[in-house]
Amino acid sequence: MSATILIVEDDNIFRELLTTILDNAGYTVATACDGGEGLRRIQRERFDLVLCDLKMPIRSGLDLFRATRGEANSPLFIFITAFGRVEEAVAAIKDGAFDFLAKPLKDPQSLLTTVGRALEQVELERMTVSLQETEQAGLPPEELIFAGRAMESVRKLVQDVARTSATVLLHGESGTGKELIARMIHLASPRKNAPFIPLNCAAIPENLLESELFGHERGAFTGAVQSRRGKFELAQGGTIFLDEIGEMPQLLQAKLLRVLQERVFERLGGTLQIKADVRVIAATNRDLAREVAEKRFREDLFYRLNVFPISLPPLRERTDAIPQLVRHFCARFSAAAGARRPTGVTPEAQVILQQHKWPGNVRELQNIIERGVILARGEITPAELPAELLAQLPPAEARVGMLKHQEKEIICKSLQHYRGNRRKTAEALGISLRTLQYRLKELGLLAKEEL
Repeated sequence: MSATILIVEDDNIFRELLTTILDNAGYTVATACDGGEGLRRIQRERFDLVLCDLKMPIRSGLDLFRATRGEANSPLFIFITAFGRVEEAVAAIKDGAFDFLAKPLKDPQSLLTTVGRALEQVELERMTVSLQETEQAGLPPEELIFAGRAMESVRKLVQDVARTSATVLLHGESGTGKELIARMIHLASPRKNAPFIPLNCAAIPENLLESELFGHERGAFTGAVQSRRGKFELAQGGTIFLDEIGEMPQLLQAKLLRVLQERVFERLGGTLQIKADVRVIAATNRDLAREVAEKRFREDLFYRLNVFPISLPPLRERTDAIPQLVRHFCARFSAAAGARRPTGVTPEAQVILQQHKWPGNVRELQNIIERGVILARGEITPAELPAELLAQLPPAEARVGMLKHQEKEIICKSLQHYRGNRRKTAEALGISLRTLQYRLKELGLLAKEEL
């Protein structure tokens, strides 16, 4: 992951050594020569992690750590200490520091391993906070909704149509996020401060659907003991989202057509015309043109709905989004799983996920990651994936070679996309830089001088 690290160390030679190791690993590094300068930098700048000597002039490392605890988004601390002061470092960990390293360093890898673990925690916490903020608004982050190159054209269409009042028809398989896109259109429109009212046409019994849409008057049918507003009235000034519109009975299709044409309707059992100041967004996983040809859907209604069509690609056509989606779902479900906090999936599991055809699309991936988070004790491995995913693979003796080939292909394509930048490649694949380096070596992708 991309990270900015502050080194606070009064020993010039040791400070330069730490800087060289971390800079070569792809991190952005800043330095301070004592605790006073370190505090000033932390107050002015944003750091993900602080590597700090315990014993320094002007202000000790422990004083610096305690001075930052009350600040919002305070960085994690790793202390560096001589063997004789280990007890102080342990006490600092009890106060909330992440870990400590003994001076002199055992080897560069011990530093990188500890830093990597700390930054994985930073990333998980950051994603969890981002998730909480965006879910309060009712949506995942925008970059997640439109993740993958196949969604770039969808993002453009959403931006173009949102500021209008045009009727939108969303096409896409089940689980591709049609309701999320509908909500995005609503929130980016002039109607964003009015209600967004969803209705799944397939989930309501046919004899109740008209009442759900248009409401009813008292006595309109047995059990109608009082008047009730329907979804169109509840959505006044805003947006109504009609999911699974292809399931709507033909009698109701005619009544919906009238609303779209004349912008008025009556409650069931009523005569008063009610104005429908409502934007309509409909969605279907059916081929409505075929439904029209086979006389199951009204042609005139289809053309009224199909003013601005948007097709959502299935997940199997946007597999480049899977690492980002996996990181998001890991953060989301690990927060609910208490102590179990997987930071991602292993490269082998990633390959399996990117091979799967995803008939249930993003919703299926979400469910699989939720299950994996519950079962895993570290990164999610193939063992935590459902049996049906593994059953699609070749026999065990052929599987290892195939997985290696797929993994190598994915890593090579990612490296090429990021022009050889390993830090960005690791971040895109949802693994640590250290894990990527190990995989490059194991797959024979390192240059001779790097071995």
